[in-house]
Amino acid sequence: MKTISDSGPRRLAALISAATFALFVGGCAVGPDYRAPAAPQADGYVRGGLPAHTAGIAIPGGAAQRFVSARDLPGDWWTLFGSPELNALIARALEHNPTLAGAQAALRQADENLAAGRGSYFPAASGSIGAMRERSSGAAFGSSRPLIYTLNSASVNVSYTLDAFGGIRRQVEALRAQAEYQRFSLEAAYLSLTANIVTAAVTEASLRAQIDATRRIADAQRTELDIIKRRVAAGGASRADLLQQQSALAGTLATLPALENALAQERNLLATYTGSLPEDFNAGDFDLDSLHLPRDLPVSLPSKLVAQRPDVRAYAALLHEATAQVGVATSNMLPQLTLSGSAGGQAARFADLFSPTAAVWSLAASVTQPLFRGGQLLHQRRAAIAAAQEAAANYKATVLTAFANVSDTLLALQADARSVAAQAAAAAAADESLQLVQSQYANGAAAYPQVLLAEEAKQSASVALVKARAQRFADTAALFQALGGGWWHRTDTNPQSNDCCKGHL
Repeated sequence: MKTISDSGPRRLAALISAATFALFVGGCAVGPDYRAPAAPQADGYVRGGLPAHTAGIAIPGGAAQRFVSARDLPGDWWTLFGSPELNALIARALEHNPTLAGAQAALRQADENLAAGRGSYFPAASGSIGAMRERSSGAAFGSSRPLIYTLNSASVNVSYTLDAFGGIRRQVEALRAQAEYQRFSLEAAYLSLTANIVTAAVTEASLRAQIDATRRIADAQRTELDIIKRRVAAGGASRADLLQQQSALAGTLATLPALENALAQERNLLATYTGSLPEDFNAGDFDLDSLHLPRDLPVSLPSKLVAQRPDVRAYAALLHEATAQVGVATSNMLPQLTLSGSAGGQAARFADLFSPTAAVWSLAASVTQPLFRGGQLLHQRRAAIAAAQEAAANYKATVLTAFANVSDTLLALQADARSVAAQAAAAAAADESLQLVQSQYANGAAAYPQVLLAEEAKQSASVALVKARAQRFADTAALFQALGGGWWHRTDTNPQSNDCCKGHL
């Protein structure tokens, strides 16, 4: 025959077990179920399609680039530029960049919040033990002597909120989506960092090339100035020619400080990317001729772009979170069922605390239905719906921006190739023109202002060619970034991140 003392805990355990079972097999969660938006139905990125390759010219960095459709991207795409210095710098930045470290910490925080949220699926249990010494009057018991006694107690209390309408499940779903958002925010930080370093390295190489070109022009102008000085002394040139050449040389030298300052700032930017102070940064110099221009450019299928772009995946996670929050707000308007119970003992002596006669227990169930909150719950649900609509609009805008980024870079690469070819032709013509005018001036067949104009044209063409070559490198890096950067092939991130994403590609 069962006694009251042992039937109470058993009933409590049975009740909690039944409630837990009901959680996992019963009922659906209120609110809309999230469905990932479909990828845009697009056949390409550029109206009219892409050519097979860009224009090309036989100079360093002028070769034609081939567009390869449906080609996958490598995770370490920056190695295609063939620069050991660049590879080492990016490896250093991936290890020491503080922004990246912050994104990693944010992901860990989101994962821990998700793990904590899953604890809501289970009953909450707490134990307590205590002793109370009390003195009371004996008058109530017909005695003139006070009563002094000790009461020892021990109990286990269990409470459980039955997730009848899925509010807890929706809250955990929202936490999972937030962790997903942080995961892809981290991937976006990786991609942004690597692309920024490549761009900064190319900019540094461009500035060094512009400085070298300007110094070569200045050296040529000094040589010309010496010639004019000798001619003035011999009476073969006027002082006006001398002053004009001095002015031209001074103008060329005046452009150097701005270029050198820009170069120093670019080095400081690279130091920041690698987590170094400017005075401690000691990476090697970058030169345009040391960079290899990738000849084959991957062009992912448009249907895969939304799965490859970390920013698109991050905004999809935000949309998922906002959708789940609609379910949370809806659940808050519905009844909340809570089960609770306790089992323990009370005795005057601690040794008797766990005896059958000292057993005490209780079971309770409560249903709470909000009746009047001044419209608070209704408007919170409407706000959650509006937030989901906002997230959907932001997701769509991000997708449109992603396709525009790819289209822009593909068009820019074609224009860059034509620009390099045109600038190379202009530089060659300017160099030939300068040599011809200098020869004519030496023979007295040309006036000196013609020499100055030819020198200015040579300087402008040389610098323009350097800028055009550098822009081609920068836009190549921008294409890899616009296509997602191949993060799904990397092994230097959290394995959980890669595992969760490979199935979507």
